[in-house]
Amino acid sequence: MTTHTARMKNPAMVLPDAMKGIQNIYKAMYQGGVPHTLLELVHLRASQINGCSACVVAGVTGAKKAGETDERLHAVAAWREAPYFTDEERAALALTEAATRIADRSGQAVPDAVWDAAADHFTEEQLSAIILMVGLTNFFNRINATIQEPAGATWN
Repeated sequence: MTTHTARMKNPAMVLPDAMKGIQNIYKAMYQGGVPHTLLELVHLRASQINGCSACVVAGVTGAKKAGETDERLHAVAAWREAPYFTDEERAALALTEAATRIADRSGQAVPDAVWDAAADHFTEEQLSAIILMVGLTNFFNRINATIQEPAGATWN
């Protein structure tokens, strides 16, 4: 296994006020009424799609701390075929995939059917929390890919 160090410190740590704003978004997101484990599954799925090893490792660690099982974590990449997820979780994961893969389709980035399924299961506050988790995860996936943050890295 090849190990390396990141090209630079995480930009969110370099600019003093950046992390304050990010922490405020996380705080609001976790108060949105979505189970912590589901937000962690959303984070993990977006990170898998984007190939961000640092966030995949962090996502698995966070999900396990929140009480997620190994069986379900191993199946997140194949959630459509796996029997372990509820309709609510499937709706959140479908929304995660659509919102993460916006460049993969023309027209609606998030198709009405995906949106409607999520809206059937979640309140506006809960949808807001899920969308913020998807956005923040994609944000960090892109930062980590740019600076080549290694899996298991800790921010200093």
